[in-house]
Amino acid sequence: MAASDARTATGDRHDTRKAATTGLAVAAVGIVVFNISPFLNWVNPGGDADPRTGYETDSLVPFIAYLGLGLLIALVYARKLARRAQHRGLTLVSMAVGIAATIQCLAFALNPMGGLERGDGLSADMGVWVGVIGAALWAVGSAVLAKEVEGDDHDGRDHGTANHR
Repeated sequence: MAASDARTATGDRHDTRKAATTGLAVAAVGIVVFNISPFLNWVNPGGDADPRTGYETDSLVPFIAYLGLGLLIALVYARKLARRAQHRGLTLVSMAVGIAATIQCLAFALNPMGGLERGDGLSADMGVWVGVIGAALWAVGSAVLAKEVEGDDHDGRDHGTANHR
């Protein structure tokens, strides 16, 4: 009898529970939406001045978007390699960055940055709101993924090896 058959026969089988992909999918959609937002107009100076995109407004906007892409790649990689298809620490980092991106967009919507030194009377434009939606989806998706099974079991049974303590 093979070792896996013996474990199955005795009821001690290797845990095959995996994290659901729902949270990862929602986070991925949010990150993609957030990465579209820097191409859209974030501020409108009013008058004859041209609106400015997220790239033109603040270098932090594309940086956060690219950071999100890096985190998404890492989350997908962890999904492939992790025993239960997610790494809680990485997922929580993704959630924290998504929350920070949401707060940054909301702060920008309330008081657009970058125009004070030029004397511009800036108002928030559509790109900021697309950023808010994307960042919120990113944070919520990461939170849903973080609630999934990872290295800890909620039922108290040890499904790993005897040395796994």
